[in-house]
Order: sequence, then structure tokens, then C-alpha cells
Amino acid sequence: MRPASWQARVTAVVLLLASVFEVYRRSGTDGSDNAFVVKAASTFLHGGSPYSDRRFLYLPSSVLAAVPEALLPHWMLRPLVPTLTAGLVVAGWFLALRIFDVPWRSRLATLVAGGLAFFAPFRSLVALGNWTAASAAALPLALLLMSRSRWSAAGVVIGAAVAVKPMLVPLALLFLFARRPRALALAVGVPVALSLPAALVMPNPTFFFTRTLPFLLHGQDAFARPFDASLVAVLPRIGVPVDVAAALAAGAAAAGVWCAWRRWNGAVGAGALERGRPEVPGWWSGAGRACVAERLRLVETAAMLMLATFLVSRPAFDHYSLVVLPVLLASAVVPGSVPRQAWFWIALVPQVPVIDWPFLLPDTRRAFKDAAMLGGLAALLAWRCGRARRVLVPEQGGAAGPPRPAGSRAAL
Repeated sequence: MRPASWQARVTAVVLLLASVFEVYRRSGTDGSDNAFVVKAASTFLHGGSPYSDRRFLYLPSSVLAAVPEALLPHWMLRPLVPTLTAGLVVAGWFLALRIFDVPWRSRLATLVAGGLAFFAPFRSLVALGNWTAASAAALPLALLLMSRSRWSAAGVVIGAAVAVKPMLVPLALLFLFARRPRALALAVGVPVALSLPAALVMPNPTFFFTRTLPFLLHGQDAFARPFDASLVAVLPRIGVPVDVAAALAAGAAAAGVWCAWRRWNGAVGAGALERGRPEVPGWWSGAGRACVAERLRLVETAAMLMLATFLVSRPAFDHYSLVVLPVLLASAVVPGSVPRQAWFWIALVPQVPVIDWPFLLPDTRRAFKDAAMLGGLAALLAWRCGRARRVLVPEQGGAAGPPRPAGSRAAL
């Protein structure tokens, strides 16, 4: 929590800039994943259907979001795309810190920001220019708003992120857990309101249902399938029958959702809540803010929902971890949080790019390392969430009244 030295902060900035510059110097493109979206927007501007290319996997609203890129020259996109991608991830990290009121000048903030340069999923995300970066910034922002009891604003943020890339759809369950129908309606309504006008003006919008969805549900094609880290794709590669792998993945995802529901309806470290005070005094609490245990519950429930989805989604890639890792890492300042366990860091070890793992050297086998990371994080968080017990807590703020269920609206 103490301020990092200016030398450490400068070093973190230099490391991030070096990562971005290396992508700019070596790739010679504006990111292969980003290029598909820009191509779809360019096709749309020229009167064609963006979904004529099966690799464009997003909603019609994403086409409108990519139009500005389609109008820019390539020489501008080449440095701009990796810079914005890295900037969104770093912005998500600083937003995650604000959930727990961690200063952006702190040692934790500086250490993680500089450490991103040594993290393979971050390097992959910047090189690809994948729009997952938008979700990596949107999830911490939405959770920050929820922790300030601004659920409707959080619903708008989630809806805007889904309109760009439908990755945060599982958070609809979080709105259901919290009984926030208005926020859920906004999260659903924003992408629908943005997609309908785009679909009406583009030719053959039905290609999204006849071409894109079947292509996506089958795990894309032979080019992308070796990099898919979902259990449905990884288990058959080690001899597990496809049907068995699908059943195991579905069971693991269902168990993860159950653990998230249990985490929401319980509270780890609830003794402090039962006494009507936050676990850590001082700047942890304040007017209009949930206490530390409530913020931790919010973060861990959302992360569990996302990790459960990654286990069964087709596909799941290594950079998906950057959506949940910032909020989990920010919770390291809370005693008993997941990052304070050694297993959390052991799960991230395979993503250190300087280690050459035996039998995993070809890029087509990288999915095994990614599956180990995502599965390890999901198992560790599920263990913690599943052990949460249901408790009654007094309403925060003001005089103590009758106890309320921990999963009720009064808890936040």
C-alpha cells in the first residue's frame, strides 16, 4: 500500500512501452484479430455484408464501433492499435485498484503494471489487437460502480462492452443474484439498441445466425482450434471422447455457477460483518460504499462467473484471463483473498514466456498451458466460493436494524 519510488514507476512505464514498441516493430500489421473487425467495417462501408467473412464473430454493433478504424490509414493504425490495447488493460488494472481504494502510486499498482510485460497473455493480446481489451477495462469499471451502489450505471457499462464484444454476457447472472432488474434491462437493452440499427442498414444480417453462430459454436476452424483452451477442445486432444469432454466441461461450468451463487449468498470473514463494522478500519469504508467484505464478495462472484464460462465456451484463449485477473489481483490487499494463496501464483507460472516447457514448445500446444491456468484459477476460486457460508448481516450505514440476508439488496 505504500507509495512506490519514482524509479519503480518509471521502470514500469518503460517496460510497457517496450512491449508495445516491440509489437509495432515486429508485427508490421495492426493486429490480426483487430484486422478482421476493421475488414468487416470496411466491407460494410462499401455496401457488403460484414458477416460474409466467417471470422467476424461479433454483434452488428461492433461494426459501427470499428468504422472509425476503417477510415484511418494503415500507418496510423499500426502504432495506435497496440497502444490502445495495452492502455485499456492498464486502465482496467487501475480501475480494479479503485474498487479497494488502493492508490495508483502504490507498490502493488506499480509491480503489476510492470509485470504485465512479462505475462504471455498480455503480450499476446497486444500483438493480436484483440477487442478483449475492452472487456478487460469494462469489468473493473462496472464492479467499481456496483461497489458504489450505482447498479444502473454498471448495467450501461456492461451493455456497452457486450455491444463491442459479447464477452461479459455471464454477468447477467450477477444482476439476477443481486435482484437488480433495471440494471439487467440496461445491460441487455444497450447492445440490442445499438445492434438493431446496424443490422437494418447492412445487407444480409441473417448471416450472423446462419454462418457466424454455427462457425463459433463449432470452435471456429482448424486454424484457431489448436489455440482453444476450453475443456471441450483440450480434453479430446489427450484422448478423452468428445461427448465425455463436453459433459465434463458443462458439469464444471455448472459447478462454477453454483459456487458463484453460493459466494454471493454467503460471506467469507463474516464475523466482522456480524459485528456491524468492516474488517479493516479507516479508508476501507465510507459514505455510499460497501465495506471490504462486500467488495470482495462482489469481485469474487463476478470472477467465478467469468471463469466458469471460459471452461465451456468455444473458444477460450489465454488473453481471456486479463478480464478477471486485474480485479482478483487488486483484492490482494484484503487478508484471506485468493491472491494471498501460493496456488494462485502457481497457476500463473506457465504463462511466464521465458520458460520452455517440455513437450509444449510448438505454439499449437500452447492451449494446454492456457487450460492449466484457466482451470487452476477456476478451481481455486471455486474452492473459496464453495466454502462461503450463508450469514445474516446488519444493514451497513446508520443505526443497526433487523438482520438482512447477505444476498439481499441491503447488503450493497
